[in-house]
Amino acid sequence: MKTCYIFGAALGLPESFEPQPQDLIIAADAGYLALERLGVTPQITVGDFDSLKNLPTDTEIIKHPVRKDDTDTLLAVKIGLDKGYKHFCLYGCAGGRLDHTLANLQTLSFIASNGASGYLKGEDFTATALSGNSLEFSSEKKGNISVFSATDECEISIDGFLYNLNHEKITYNFPLGVSNEFIGEKSKITVHSGTAIVLWGNQEVK
Repeated sequence: MKTCYIFGAALGLPESFEPQPQDLIIAADAGYLALERLGVTPQITVGDFDSLKNLPTDTEIIKHPVRKDDTDTLLAVKIGLDKGYKHFCLYGCAGGRLDHTLANLQTLSFIASNGASGYLKGEDFTATALSGNSLEFSSEKKGNISVFSATDECEISIDGFLYNLNHEKITYNFPLGVSNEFIGEKSKITVHSGTAIVLWGNQEVK
């Protein structure tokens, strides 16, 4: 599956990174420096460049004014969507300022609303947004998992966990889905309506 990788400069950066030829790599502002440390040059670097002062010459630069509505991460996502990518992975886009992390969790909802899938890799968690689709885990997955409504309400089913739900509605202002647990069974979360943010311990989806 071809992937659009977006790199910021916050926490959750991988120790190594080996993209495939069909993948698109976008640095969001100073995310260019994070990729530089990994020995990778992005095809595109986008942002207002309030963090990356010296613009590189080995990547396409897309510069925006500081006073803008979109975050640098969202600008990068829109580029990936425009180029036809349906699978996104965001590194270095969590931790640091809480408002930036919350903005990037909202960006996951934006990705889902455009019919694509996005994964935000934090230092100790992975998050995604589901809207009318499902997420499955193998029986080997361990740890905690939480589900939060990103819309006024969403209808979800949770199967194969310590606490399960069957076509139940959860709302944005009551954290019913926090701190569920994997129990050594194949498990699945389905969002029938609305949008939910799913967050689990930092291991790969299986």
